[in-house]
Order: sequence, then C-alpha cells, then structure tokens
Amino acid sequence: MSNPIFNRVERESRSGYAGFDQRPVGGMTAGYPMQDQLTTEQLQHMYDQPSALRRPPGVTLDDVIMKTGLLFALVLGFGAVGWVTSDVSPATGQLLWMGGMVGTLVLGLVIAFKKTVSVPLIVLYAAIEGLFIGAVSGFFADYYEGVVTQAVLATAATFAGMLLAYKTGLIKVTAKFRRIVTMMVFGYILFALANLAYAMIANVPFGFGGTSALGIGISLFAVGLAAVTLALDFDSIEGAIASGAPKKYSWLLAHGLIVSLVWLYLEFLRLFARLQSND
Repeated sequence: MSNPIFNRVERESRSGYAGFDQRPVGGMTAGYPMQDQLTTEQLQHMYDQPSALRRPPGVTLDDVIMKTGLLFALVLGFGAVGWVTSDVSPATGQLLWMGGMVGTLVLGLVIAFKKTVSVPLIVLYAAIEGLFIGAVSGFFADYYEGVVTQAVLATAATFAGMLLAYKTGLIKVTAKFRRIVTMMVFGYILFALANLAYAMIANVPFGFGGTSALGIGISLFAVGLAAVTLALDFDSIEGAIASGAPKKYSWLLAHGLIVSLVWLYLEFLRLFARLQSND
C-alpha cells in the first residue's frame, strides 16, 4: 500500500540519480595546468574533445505515459488470467491472492531500494500484481455484485479529478504536505498489517469495524489517503523531468504510479463491499 518509489525519486533528484554522472570526464582540466596557464594548443585540444558531461537522455512525460501504459496492459492481461484461474479453481485463486500479496510486498521493497533501475523486476512486479488483482477482483465479484465495475469507475474518476486539482493548483504539494502525507501512509501501513492479522485470526470480514459505520469510516479514510498520494506522484514525476532524471527512470516513475492506482482500486473495492454488506 505504501509507495516508496516516489520518495526515492524525490530524494535522488536532490542528491544525484544512480548511474547519472554529472561530473566532467576526468575533470575539465585533467592533465592540464589551471586555465590561466594553458597554451593556445592545449585549449584547442580541450575544445576538440567530446562533450565533457556524460549526460544520458533525460526522461520526458511521453516516456512516463508510454511506460505506464505498458505496465497497465500487463496488469490487465495477467489480471484476466488471475480472475479466470480463481473462477475455475477457488483454491488456486486463494494461492494467487496470498502469494501475490506477499510477492508484491517483497518485490516492491526490492525495487524501491535497489540502487539501479531494474526493468525486468518492474515487469515481473506488474505480472504478479496482475495475478493478485485478478484473484482478488474475482472473489469480490462472486460475493458482492457490481463492486468491481464500481471500483474501476471510481478509480478512474478519482485519478482524473486529482490530476485536474493538481494541474489547476487546487492542490499544492509542499515539503510540509509531503511529510504529513508520508507519515499518514506509514501509519496506515502499520494499521493495515494489524487489521489483516486480526481479520485472519478472528475470522472477521474486513477486520476492525467490519461493515459497521466505523468500518465504512476506515475505508473512506483509506480511499482519501490513497487519492491524496496521487498528488505526490504527479509532483514527483514533474520534479524528475525538471531535474533531468535519466531516461530509464521512466520505468520507475510508471511503476510508482501503477502502485498508487492499484492501492486506490483495492480501497474502493473494500469500501463498496462494506457499503453493500451494510444494506
């Protein structure tokens, strides 16, 4: 549920991106005396050398959009596989559910804290996440009629609304705003882990609060928090582009955005299921 990807990008935009050498090759005057002591021949030799900065092509918005589309297609494709598999074999679907939850958690942390951007790991994450989402969606579709469609529409509408609010300046991401949201996300992670343990041990649907007003309130808070993190994602993408992040970072940025969207979708699933159970 957390998204350390954009925290990493934000941090590296200030301290320098991994594998992105911004220093002159060998120093601008390596092998030469200070510039005021250089001869005309030495200066000419320096100017004839290739560009002194090893700057790979910078990431662009088109790069991020294209990679996001590719990863989203992977999630959808493997999601269909997970849904059909869980429908044919509920036991296998449960394995995909539990295995996918653990797999995405572990793999997500590896991707977030790995020093270099690993495209194969990001693609693998999308595949596992798709299987997980498909199995979860199939389960909710069997027990709660129409909630999957409702969650998909709500996720799309929320994404569009948050993007519009960010672009128009209605929501401004400041350093203080980012710190507060990040602390809230980490707090919710701890709560979610405790809630999962309680739901499994006590065999209570949805965990704390169940389908009561308290449970619905918890889901509303989670949906709101997931939606707000999208503003942080948009700001981090703009920051990475403005700071000249290497082109390969488009994969990392796309991955982070998909993670946020999937979290939002899952919270909408839980909210609508709780509301339907409370009818």
